[in-house]
Amino acid sequence: MKSDNKKLNDPIFEMVFGSSLGRDSFVSATPSQKTPQGKEWYEDHREGQLAVDVFENDDEIVIVSTMAGAVTDKIEVYVHNDLLTIRGERHEPLEMEKATRYFHEECYWGKFSRTIVLPVDVQGDMAGAEYKNGILVVTIPKMHQKSTKIKIEVVEE
Repeated sequence: MKSDNKKLNDPIFEMVFGSSLGRDSFVSATPSQKTPQGKEWYEDHREGQLAVDVFENDDEIVIVSTMAGAVTDKIEVYVHNDLLTIRGERHEPLEMEKATRYFHEECYWGKFSRTIVLPVDVQGDMAGAEYKNGILVVTIPKMHQKSTKIKIEVVEE
């Protein structure tokens, strides 16, 4: 059955939210471009992309992200107009710094960030955030639009 939702085929929507809208999609938190030796390009400037869930209820937009191991005083959350930016950093555990050889490496250590376009107008100055047990929850109240009744004057010629 074909979907009537035009956003599913919108290239801008795909660029912002990704081509797979299902829960089975995988979001990598690691930079993907590596040299043949396995070293990162521009290693000092690399930044991982944070995975997020965005949903709404009647009064607010809620953004949830797993950030296990993040340094709490390095977490930054900004709301500017219709954009939300989350930045932070994870430090490699001391045990890993002493490693002489890796057999499997998937965890991302270092700086990470994510900027998303919020789906509705929000009251950014009223945003709140809580980081607990490795999970960041950001809540932003929606901007409620007041209905304005406009009287239309009919002029007959």
